[in-house]
Amino acid sequence: MNHTRARRVVPVTAALVLGLVAAPPAWAANPPGVASVGFAGFSKDGTQVDIAPLAPCAVDGVTSASSEAVVRQGIRFGPGTSSCTTTVVDPTNHTTTTTSEANGTEFELSTLVAEGGPRLRIGKWRVTCTATDRGTGTDWGLNGLQGFAGLPDEIPPAYRHEIRSASGAVLAVATFNENTTPEPNDGSMALTMLRITFAPDSKATGQVVVGTAACSPTP
Repeated sequence: MNHTRARRVVPVTAALVLGLVAAPPAWAANPPGVASVGFAGFSKDGTQVDIAPLAPCAVDGVTSASSEAVVRQGIRFGPGTSSCTTTVVDPTNHTTTTTSEANGTEFELSTLVAEGGPRLRIGKWRVTCTATDRGTGTDWGLNGLQGFAGLPDEIPPAYRHEIRSASGAVLAVATFNENTTPEPNDGSMALTMLRITFAPDSKATGQVVVGTAACSPTP
């Protein structure tokens, strides 16, 4: 379980510095509130595997969704659901909160087995992004992990875990708990619970994403 929070930041103009320091690249602001069970896009042995975002929801669009089990060569997502809700907490002042959450089950990645790697499984997972007029926060949880040997009991933000074959070759990198905020910081936040990026020894290219959510402070 992990919790991360972001607050609104009021920009301060530094006139004497602007002409001397190059501005960093701007990252786009996050949407008002979205969530998805996951998606995939990778190629292996000449076969392209594409799974569009599963059960996507948005507070300003389709507010709830579900997805059936999806099986492609080397990968499986079980059934999942999502909900993106808006709650009015103060009608007089038009104050609202949002909660964007996705829940998934029965994930399995078997495409690494042919290269001597582990079969990766996750029994259940949940990702949530909540927003108020003061800021945002993310939360996530999972259980039923198999094949991720050596994970710490408490997974820190942006934790990179190498997935190796029996011979020790790095087949993929699993990044857990990716939180991103835009630059300049507007208080919004995006969470990717797990991103699996294939390495050359896997004979695959691309990535698999399990559990995403993003939100921005409410008006």
